[in-house]
Amino acid sequence: MTSLPRRVKSKAKTLTSEDDELPSFLNSSSESEEEEEEWEPKSKVAKRPRLPKKNEAKPKKVAAPRSAVARKKVKKIAIKEELDASLPIAPAEDNRVQLLKPKEEDVGTELKILNQMPVLPKKMEVNSFQGMNVKSSESDEKPSTSAPVVGNQVKHEKSEEDFAFDEPPFKKIKSTTSPEGKPVKNLGGNKVKEEFEMNWDIVQVLSERTNVELWVCANLIRLFQEENTIPFIARYRKELINNLEADALREVQQTLEELRSVAKKTHTMIQKLKKEGKLSGCLFTALLNCRTLEELDHVSAPYKTGSKGTKAQRAKQLGLEPAALSLLQNPMELDLFSYIRPNAKGLANIQEVEAGVQHILADIFAKDKDTLDFIRKLCQQRYVSIQSALAKVSSKNGNEKDIDKFQLYHEFSCNIKNIQHHQILAINRGENLKILTVKVNIPDGVKNEFCWWCVNERWRPKQFLKPELMRILRNSVEDAYKRLIYPLLCREFRSKLTSDAEKESVMMFGRNLRQLLLTSPVRGRTLMGVDPGYKHGCKLAIISPTSQILHTDIVYLHSGQGFREAEKIKRLLLQFNCSTVVIGNGTACRETEAYFADLIMKKYFAPLDVVYCIVSEAGASIYSVSPEASKEMPDLDPNLRSAVSIARRVQDPLAELVKIEPKHIGVGMYQHDVSQTLLKATLDSVVEECVSFVGVDINICSEILLRHIAGLNTNRARNIIEWREKNGPFINREQLKEVKGLGPKTFQQCAGFIRFNQDYIKTFCSSKKTQLGSQSLLTKAGAQVTNEKQGKKKSKPTPSASQQPNPLDQTCIHPESYSIAMRFLSFIGGNPNDIGKSDMQQKVNAVIQKEGLEGTAKRLNTTVHTLQLIIDGLTQPEGFDIRTDFDKPDFKRSIVCFEDLSVGTVLTGKVENATPFGVFVDIGVGKAGLIPVRNITEAKLSKVKKRRSLGLGPGERVEVKVLNVDIPRLRITLDLIRVL
Repeated sequence: MTSLPRRVKSKAKTLTSEDDELPSFLNSSSESEEEEEEWEPKSKVAKRPRLPKKNEAKPKKVAAPRSAVARKKVKKIAIKEELDASLPIAPAEDNRVQLLKPKEEDVGTELKILNQMPVLPKKMEVNSFQGMNVKSSESDEKPSTSAPVVGNQVKHEKSEEDFAFDEPPFKKIKSTTSPEGKPVKNLGGNKVKEEFEMNWDIVQVLSERTNVELWVCANLIRLFQEENTIPFIARYRKELINNLEADALREVQQTLEELRSVAKKTHTMIQKLKKEGKLSGCLFTALLNCRTLEELDHVSAPYKTGSKGTKAQRAKQLGLEPAALSLLQNPMELDLFSYIRPNAKGLANIQEVEAGVQHILADIFAKDKDTLDFIRKLCQQRYVSIQSALAKVSSKNGNEKDIDKFQLYHEFSCNIKNIQHHQILAINRGENLKILTVKVNIPDGVKNEFCWWCVNERWRPKQFLKPELMRILRNSVEDAYKRLIYPLLCREFRSKLTSDAEKESVMMFGRNLRQLLLTSPVRGRTLMGVDPGYKHGCKLAIISPTSQILHTDIVYLHSGQGFREAEKIKRLLLQFNCSTVVIGNGTACRETEAYFADLIMKKYFAPLDVVYCIVSEAGASIYSVSPEASKEMPDLDPNLRSAVSIARRVQDPLAELVKIEPKHIGVGMYQHDVSQTLLKATLDSVVEECVSFVGVDINICSEILLRHIAGLNTNRARNIIEWREKNGPFINREQLKEVKGLGPKTFQQCAGFIRFNQDYIKTFCSSKKTQLGSQSLLTKAGAQVTNEKQGKKKSKPTPSASQQPNPLDQTCIHPESYSIAMRFLSFIGGNPNDIGKSDMQQKVNAVIQKEGLEGTAKRLNTTVHTLQLIIDGLTQPEGFDIRTDFDKPDFKRSIVCFEDLSVGTVLTGKVENATPFGVFVDIGVGKAGLIPVRNITEAKLSKVKKRRSLGLGPGERVEVKVLNVDIPRLRITLDLIRVL
C-alpha cells in the first residue's frame, strides 16, 4: 500500500501523519460503524511514539500553553495533521479571554505553535465527545493517556457534562466560560473522527451547505453526537448554537446525516475495491474527494461487481493504457501501429487501437476533479435550462384528465437557477406518470469552451503532437463530454433540484404542521362534535370542558328528517348547556354547515347563543379504528369516535393531533412524491418540538402525549405511567430518576419540558401526611423488620413520602439551572412561592433595570440566555401556554355560497394550507381560495406577531378580497388585505 500516492503538505510532519493514516483504514474491516470506531483509537495509539521521535524537544511544550496559545491558531493544515495529535487536553479556564477574537490574533509561524495547533483542537474534540469522562473529572484537567478506551466509551452518559450549563462548578468552567469561543478554535478538528476520514472537512462543508457559522456547526456536530434532542438544544443550549431555531437545527442535522452517509458509503466502497484488488492510488484519491452520492456513483460505477466494465476498462485489458498515458506525457515516442494485433478483437487495425486509446483518455478526463470543477463552474455562469414537453406516447393513449393537470408543463422551459420547487415536483410527477418528457439543456457554448480549455490548458501534451494524435486528443475530449460528463451534469442538476425541492416541501409541511399543532386551545367550553354524512347520518359527540365524553348520538339531517332531528339537537344542546358546534370538513360538510347556519339565523336554539366552526377532519377516520382509539374509547363505535376526535381538535388541538400519524393530517404539498424517510423524521421532530415547547403536566397527561416529549419514547412513557399508577402522582422532577429506563441522559433531555401543577401536588401532599401520621407506628415496625432481613440491600423508599415539592418544577427552567435560579431569587429578594405573580414581575424588572441583563448574568456567573430563560420561568403566570399567541378557530353564525361571490367582495377566512406558490384560505364557501405568493407582502403581515418566515401558516385568520372567480374550474383567486 505504500506505493499509493499521498496528499503532500509542506511540512515533513504532515507527510508522516498521512503515511500513517492510509493503512489505518485500508487494512481495517468496515462491516459496521462499531468496528470503525474500535479500530480508530488503536491506529492512533500505534502512531503515538512517532510524535516524540520527530520533535524530541516538543512534547514538553504541548501541555504547557493549552488553550491560550495553541487554539488561537486554527489553520487548514490542521485538517491534514490531526492523526499525529497525541495528548487530549481540556480547555483551560482562561478561554474567556480569547472568546471573541480567535481569528484576529497574529498567527505567526513559530514551530512551537505549529506543533501544538493540530494536537489541541483535534484530540480535544474526539475525547470530549466520545469518552472524556473515562478518568472522571481529572481528565478535564490533565492530559489523558487513556485514549485506547475512547472507542468503547462513545455512549458514556457523563459526556453530557461538557455542555451542561450552570450545574457543579467544573461544569460551569466547561460551558459558561467559552460557549462561543471554544468551537471557533476547534475548526480544524471537527472531522467526525470517530467515523470515516475524507479529503474534506465535514464542518467546512456543513457550513457551506447550510449557511451556518463554522463554530455553530462544530458545536452541533458534538451536540448531536451526544444524542441531544432538537428541543433541548434549541431551548437550553442557545449559546452554543447562536440562538438558531428548531427548523435550522433540523436542516443542519439532515445535511450532517447526508455527509456522513457519503463518507460511510465511500469507505465501504474502498474496502470492497481493496479486497477485489481494483484500488489504485488515483481511484483512492478520487473516492475520498467525493462529497455527494452522485459523485461517488460516477467514480465507482465502472468498478462495481456484475458490471461488464466500461469501454475504458476493456481497452485497458487490451493493454492500451501505456499508449494513452504516453500520448499525454511523451507523445514523440508513441507508435500506435506497434499495438496492432490482427487476430485480437479491439486491436485488429489502427482504427480500433485509436478508439481504445480515445476511450481510456475520455475516462481519465471525466474522472479528473479539476476538469469536473471547471465544467461545473462554467455551467454556473451560463444559461442552463430544464425543459419539459408532452410525451408522444401519453398524448395518444393517456387519460385526458391526467394530461390536463400538467397543461402548464406541456411546453415548459426555465433557467435552473430560477425554477420554483413546486415546479420541479410537478415535472417529476409528470415524468413518472409518463405524461411528460424532461431534459436539461446545456448550451453548445459550454461544450466548445470546455473542449478548448481541455486541449490547450488542462490536458495540453508535454511535447509537440502529430496531427493524427492531436485528432485523437480532441475526439477524446469531445467523447468525454458527450458520453460521460454531460450525462453526469444532467443527473447532478436534476438530483440537486429534486433534493432541494423535496427538502423545501418537507420543511413547508413541517411549518404547516407546527402552526396547526400550536393552534390556541378553546378551554372551558362544552363542545358538540359533528362528523357529517349522508346515508349513515351525522355522528354527534358532546364532550365536557375536561374532554370527558358526555353523550354520543346519530342524527339524519339530509334524508328528509331534518326538522324532526332539529328538536333532538336542541334538546341535547340545552341539556348539556353546549353553545359551540364543531363540524368536520369531510363529506356533507357544506350541507351540514348550511343546516346549522339556518337554525342559528332563525334563533332556533334560544336562549343559547350557538356558534359553529369548521375543523379539518383529516386523519380522524384513520385514528378512529386505531389501537390507541380502541384502548381509549373501548365501548364506542368507530364512527362515533371520529366525532369525539373532531370536537377534541378544537378543545386541545395538540393533545388530539399527536394521536394521528403526522402525514395523515394533510397540510403538505406533493407529500407522496418526496422521500418518506425524510418526511417522517421531520414531522416526528416537529411534533416532538411542539409537545416539548408547550410542556406536559406529568400527573394528568396521556401516554401518547408523553411519548413525544424530547428524550422519551414509547417504553419510557409507559414506564412513567406505570410508576404514576403504582406510586401516585409525581411530586417533583427528581422523582423521574426513579422511573425504570430514565437514565441521566434521558432525564437531562426531558426534565425541562415536564411540568408539575403545584396546587394539585400540595393537596396530595397534605392528604398523604395525614395518612402517614396515622400509620407511622406500623411503618416504623415494618421498616425495622425489612432492614433486618435485607441488610444493606434496602428497597427504594416510598418516593411520595420523602420528596418535597419544588415550585421551580412548574416553570420552563431546567433542573441544571436551579442553583442559579435560587441565587437570582435571593439576589432580587423573591420567594419561590411567588412564581408567576405580579410581585415577582416587579422585583425582576427593578433589578434588571438597575443592573442590566448582562450585568446580572455576570454577577451570577452565568450566560445571558440562561438568565433570560430563568426570568421567563419566574415571571410567566401559572398555567402559561405559548399557544395563546396563536390563532383560535374561526367561529361563525352564517354562510356564504360559491355563487354569491363576486369580484371585489371582502371576506374573512382561515388559512388552510401554505405552499411555495401561495396560500389556500377557507372563506366558508366549500372551496378554498388561493392567495398567490406575489400578493403576500411584508407590509400586509401583522407586525405584532413574531414570524418565522414571510409566509402565512395554517390556522391564521386573514381578511381577503376576491380577485377572480372561475366557476367551471371551481377556482377562486384572492388578494390579502391584512392578517387579523
